Amino acid sequence: MDDGDPTGNADIADGAALVRRLSDVGHEHGLDAVGITSAEPLLDARSALHERRAAGLHDTMAFTYKNPERSTDPRRALRNAASVVVGARSYRRADPAVPDPAAHGRVARYSWIDHYAPLKAGLRAIGDVLRSEGYRTVVLADDNSMVDRAVAQRAGIGWIGKNANLLIPGRGSWFVLGSVVTDARLPATAEPVADACGPCVRCLDGCPTGAIVAPGTVDARRCLAWLVQRPGVFPPEFREALGDRIYGCDDCQEVCPPNRVGDRRREPPPAEEGSQPWIHLLDLLRSTDAELLGAHGRFYLPERNTATLRRNALLAIGNTGDGTDSAVRRQLEESLTHADPTVRGAAVWAVRRLGLDRALLGELHASEVDATVRAELGDQQVAVRRGRRATPARYSPSPT
Repeated sequence: MDDGDPTGNADIADGAALVRRLSDVGHEHGLDAVGITSAEPLLDARSALHERRAAGLHDTMAFTYKNPERSTDPRRALRNAASVVVGARSYRRADPAVPDPAAHGRVARYSWIDHYAPLKAGLRAIGDVLRSEGYRTVVLADDNSMVDRAVAQRAGIGWIGKNANLLIPGRGSWFVLGSVVTDARLPATAEPVADACGPCVRCLDGCPTGAIVAPGTVDARRCLAWLVQRPGVFPPEFREALGDRIYGCDDCQEVCPPNRVGDRRREPPPAEEGSQPWIHLLDLLRSTDAELLGAHGRFYLPERNTATLRRNALLAIGNTGDGTDSAVRRQLEESLTHADPTVRGAAVWAVRRLGLDRALLGELHASEVDATVRAELGDQQVAVRRGRRATPARYSPSPT
């Protein structure tokens, strides 16, 4: 929290002129949408966080679930906060050429490159204008201090769809979001946007694991976008559904009609230099920890532990790899002796998936000491037939 030094600058700002200036500056610095709302607590979002956490839908996820009272109250970030300026920046880019799928893992669009750095730059530019007028500001983006979608919805930027993403009219959901909390009393720029999903349920039907258990409600225990980040053993029943993904999942956005309409209305720009839509799996596994953190530091890796990313790469190899490829076999054999049991366990699964267990597992049954890896070796995990989708647990959220 930034207590600052209250100076009495929270008087009514020169509404329309200042709002236009803030919007213009935001767009000049790469933001696609700017909206303003009050700094009142987001009570509906707070209730939803508590309810879903009580139901276990957050899994082990912290983020805004860790402290709902903080993440739904802008005044926790800035004492005497009066307004929130919300910014959205598109990360939709043209699809790149698809490399050899047997050798590459897929990355979700928002992580092809760091899109939060330019978002924060645009928000800081807005903050600079407000500070030049004598107001205090705090920039919040990608730091769990704000339920971004909820405040963006209240600022009139878009509506929250059935896939729980914010959708901007005519543009879709390919946006990163952030805010500038300020003690300036700014007039709201728009009323909340009406829900435009209608009867469409393509995101619910298109989720590969049935993670969208009710409109706008995602069960993190099934969501691939979360499971690729969660450390430890990857749930066996969702490994085949993971496919070639090693970070993130875009399926519920790919099937969303507003996103397809948005692409038709404006052609996505080419990906920036340095973008990584695909990562060579064997190169990833051969890299040192320092090299992985240097190349993929924008990924959320709990405690900067690269074992989670290596695990994902091994599962992707098990789903798409070629067991007759000598380089694949060598890498799997090396991964079977990795220091981290998470990596060894994933390697066992990949070896079995590619039919190499007789050739590579050998005496590991007797030498392995970790219980989770021994479970993999003992084939105690659940096998899921290819293409079969898990049935989601029933969940009925309270009306908000």
